[in-house]
Amino acid sequence: MSMQAISSLDLLRGTVRDWRQAGERIAFVPTMGNLHAGHVSLVELARKQADRVVASIFVNPTQFGPNEDFARYPRTPEADIAALDGAGCDAVWMPDVATMYPFGVEGTVRMRVPGVTEVLEGAHRAGHFDGVATVVARLFNQVQPDVAVFGRKDYQQLAVIRYMVRELAFPIGIIAAPTKREANGLAMSSRNQYLTPQEREVAATIHRVLHAMRAATLAGTPRERVEADAMAALTGAGFVPDYAAVRSPELGLPEGGAGQDRVALVAARLGRTRLIDNLEFTIP
Repeated sequence: MSMQAISSLDLLRGTVRDWRQAGERIAFVPTMGNLHAGHVSLVELARKQADRVVASIFVNPTQFGPNEDFARYPRTPEADIAALDGAGCDAVWMPDVATMYPFGVEGTVRMRVPGVTEVLEGAHRAGHFDGVATVVARLFNQVQPDVAVFGRKDYQQLAVIRYMVRELAFPIGIIAAPTKREANGLAMSSRNQYLTPQEREVAATIHRVLHAMRAATLAGTPRERVEADAMAALTGAGFVPDYAAVRSPELGLPEGGAGQDRVALVAARLGRTRLIDNLEFTIP
């Protein structure tokens, strides 16, 4: 049976209800479309976790700031449907804005996750994570999956979703998928297509800087020095960095001691493209 492309909420709920009545487990992969191999890997991981996989394609207006790229965000629905079908997806949920926000964007009941949304990305993109939490909560309510898969590249987004799921007691397991990378180490992203061929090679510097941050931290270099050196390395390579940070898994300032988990995170602009990446590690 080929994959269903669904734009009616009643049809989506009826399809999910039929699967549940058959005793089938459902996994969910939310996306904004313009899919690449990284998205496909999320679907493939979801396929291993459930009997049925639903992906969504929805470019969410509430998570874009006034000077961000909502209008030019690439929409490639036909290619996306083909990619999802080839990856073994059972249904793709493709709501329009009126279905997602029936009282309009201005009339939306908004979610806000405190704490974790206020640092790093949250400090540079005001309101972004409110929009993410708002749309993901709606998608969870619409699809009602058993598990949902999110990529580790958007580390702070993953932390926000985990917080929201726990705080609101959503009966949904959150699965974190490894970051899919280009051969040069660049994290796969829909925004990579904005890079020129030369910028694409320079962009791999971010991955190298993250590894240098890990090595320096493991060598005992103070966090402030690690971060300052990373910012300097990015600037020297031609980036305009927003931050280079070493944090605890919950994104707070880390405390000392062995056996502590850490994550190094970078956000930087190269030309007109803003890139993010991260690297998780443990201090032995």
